[in-house]
Amino acid sequence: MPSAARRRRDGLLARVNFPLYTVQMLTSRHVLVGGGGGSSKTGVANGFEIFELSHDGNKFIAEEVIRHETGSNVVMNCCTYSDKKHLHLVAGQESHCQLYKVQTKIHSNEVIEEIGDSSHEGLRQRKKSTQNNLDSNKNDRKLSFTLHPFDSVQTDFLEKEPLQRVVKINHTGSLIATGGTEGVVRIWQFPSLKLLHTLKAHSQEVDDVDFSPYENYLVSVAKDGFAILWDYNLGKEIGRLTWKHSDDVKYLYKRCRFGKVEDENVSTLFMITNPLHSSKQNSYLQKWIPSQQLLTRSVSFDESLSALAVRDDGRFVAVGTMFSGSVYIYIAFSLQKVLHIPGAHSMFITGLQFLPVTMDSHSISSTSEAAVLSISVDNQVCIHSLPYRKTIPLWFALIILFVMIILSFMFCAYLGI
Repeated sequence: MPSAARRRRDGLLARVNFPLYTVQMLTSRHVLVGGGGGSSKTGVANGFEIFELSHDGNKFIAEEVIRHETGSNVVMNCCTYSDKKHLHLVAGQESHCQLYKVQTKIHSNEVIEEIGDSSHEGLRQRKKSTQNNLDSNKNDRKLSFTLHPFDSVQTDFLEKEPLQRVVKINHTGSLIATGGTEGVVRIWQFPSLKLLHTLKAHSQEVDDVDFSPYENYLVSVAKDGFAILWDYNLGKEIGRLTWKHSDDVKYLYKRCRFGKVEDENVSTLFMITNPLHSSKQNSYLQKWIPSQQLLTRSVSFDESLSALAVRDDGRFVAVGTMFSGSVYIYIAFSLQKVLHIPGAHSMFITGLQFLPVTMDSHSISSTSEAAVLSISVDNQVCIHSLPYRKTIPLWFALIILFVMIILSFMFCAYLGI
């Protein structure tokens, strides 16, 4: 079995020169990562980097597209939204939420063809591509990005060192939710950034929020130990998701993500929770039915968890660990573990992001059953893929069943039964 160091090299996509805290997909082939060293004069930059992903048949490759620095403001969280006409990025920069308009441009690499005979050496004809597909993997097109700061609004108002901890855009692109050190969740109209609701429920800083893809649900988790379910249209609390550990150990929820139930217009909710004080207690990945406020499944870990992601079709869940820098992938329905990458990073995982599911057979996500990106404060971007699991075709299984039945009858006839 390869060593942890070898696995890290195999999964390494890129290194940047600042700690990473947030990761988002811009297209099915472009990933944005953000972070930085903060406002202190350490010489560590703050900002974003965008990479284009590809697969050469053996491994994933990342090529840097642009780098956008944000001055003295570290990027701790961000979220993107595309309506296929416009691409927006919102990012937490200190106490404010910064809105960016992301301009895209397709560059056609000129395909050079030799024409004429050998006496006209150097005479060439150039052809340019005319198709306009943002996620195309054709070799004659490259997509570039420009980030334009557009609007900014203060989202956290703690008197001492206010900081936005999380921002999320809902699935229709009409709302964003923010939370921070003040412990207040605010819901804003998007992209106008008009304040709609102020949800005052947490007594300590908010760690995470997420919107349901179907119901009018918003969930928020904070360091006060509460996971609260909201109706975001009304700005009203629906209930609190609570569970009691058998040893009466206090647990804090760290991350929350809604997932889809296949073929049903309902959502499930995944959360990770860590013990508050005892390092001897397990941490958990939990699966909830939010409409019933019911915990249905859980998986235990012998170390604290730091990151959580759910694939956009709801089939897979990934978690990252705090101390070993490991990554796990689970089947969302059963919470059956299908991949474990120990020591994926040398430090704790700060973010996870699945490659999106597309219908394009040329998409890089089609090279494996699932693939998840991971980032860390070790400045590395890694990828971990789940190979297609081998299954027996249905027709072959039916043939085997038919043969087994025939052999059973023959054996019974032989014995005279």
